[in-house]
Amino acid sequence: MSAVEEKKVAALEAVKYVKEGMNVGLGTGSTAFFMIEAIGDLVKQGLSIKAVATSIETEKHAKKLGIQVITLAEAKHLDVTIDGADEVDDHFQLIKGGGGALLREKIVAHNSSRNIIITDSSKKVSKLGKFKLPLETIPFATQLIIAELTKMGLSPKQRMSGNDFYKTDEQNDIVDVDIWEQDNLIDLENKLLHIPGIVETGLFLTTTNIVIIGKGNEVEVFKKEA
Repeated sequence: MSAVEEKKVAALEAVKYVKEGMNVGLGTGSTAFFMIEAIGDLVKQGLSIKAVATSIETEKHAKKLGIQVITLAEAKHLDVTIDGADEVDDHFQLIKGGGGALLREKIVAHNSSRNIIITDSSKKVSKLGKFKLPLETIPFATQLIIAELTKMGLSPKQRMSGNDFYKTDEQNDIVDVDIWEQDNLIDLENKLLHIPGIVETGLFLTTTNIVIIGKGNEVEVFKKEA
């Protein structure tokens, strides 16, 4: 079973948590794509929900499928958010931001009663860090931040898009860092967020309630104990 098929079965399992009248956070990325498609099918069948998108790309996709998209301010709070991840460990900790939407994704996750992560089986890891950790940075400070991160031994690299610097939906930069040797991720995140100009990190350490992993043509569902 391919990763694409695993993403599809995980997405279809996740949308079972979407009910009539809910405010739903829509994630960004290749796995979230299939979730949005599935919700679009449910809307065509009569499901009434309102959605908050975590990126311009997701908003366009949702609207094209007839999903009503509102702002987070209009929603005030979300019943459930479904999103993907670049890595997820046994403790419901994530690295996100490979698609560059980490800032909006974290804001949406923070304002959601339930956060469901959907992935293919390759994203399940015993230790976070093989995937480089994305940091969203203010362009005014990016080069000085890179110098500071270098001193911390994090091997920072500014993300590119072709020959240009990659820009987020908020017109910020992304700097990807190597955290493989870092054991205390809570301490690391605190240190990173205390560097002026780092807006947010791709570490999602406490927000996830349910992880749904496609494995072959079946799914594994992990729920965090209350």
